[in-house]
Amino acid sequence: MALKIEFPESLPVSARREEIAEAISANQVVIVCGETGSGKTTQLPKIALLLGRGKLNKPAGQGKLIGHTQPRRIAASSVAKRIAEELKTPLGDVVGFKVRFQDRLSRDASVKLMTDGILLAETQTDPLLKAYDTIIIDEAHERSLNIDFLLGYLREILPRRPDLKVIVTSATIDADRFATHFASRNGPAP
Repeated sequence: MALKIEFPESLPVSARREEIAEAISANQVVIVCGETGSGKTTQLPKIALLLGRGKLNKPAGQGKLIGHTQPRRIAASSVAKRIAEELKTPLGDVVGFKVRFQDRLSRDASVKLMTDGILLAETQTDPLLKAYDTIIIDEAHERSLNIDFLLGYLREILPRRPDLKVIVTSATIDADRFATHFASRNGPAP
């Protein structure tokens, strides 16, 4: 499926997409900080798709998901709808969502929006989160128990999943603190 990925130039994240893409390519963990409305939530999954993450343009049965967590169900579904609209694809085909009692995700979808609780529950049946090649933890500044647990859990599994990319985003996050949390032998996460 040839998908044309465009970035609204009015969004600050769009203007810095090459810099962000380089950071994601070069590092296992990237911290992205930006004001509310900067485009972090909607543009980062599209940057990941451009980098070849997800199932897009891969043979059937190959490729993994780009997981994208949101603290609330309504955010997960509305963000999925927005990204699908921007990509001009039906909801569920390339981008879908899964929240409690509702699932709009095709088997070949590349981007899965979900609540942090859904991803946390998946660690029970998929401890290394092998269904994913990229995980975006959005709104990390909310510091809920689920988000804090996921951040700690991801830090523990990263050495066993060198192929997994983790992107932590927030409007008000203390970037240095999270960069130190995800530090590796190469230093803090960028």
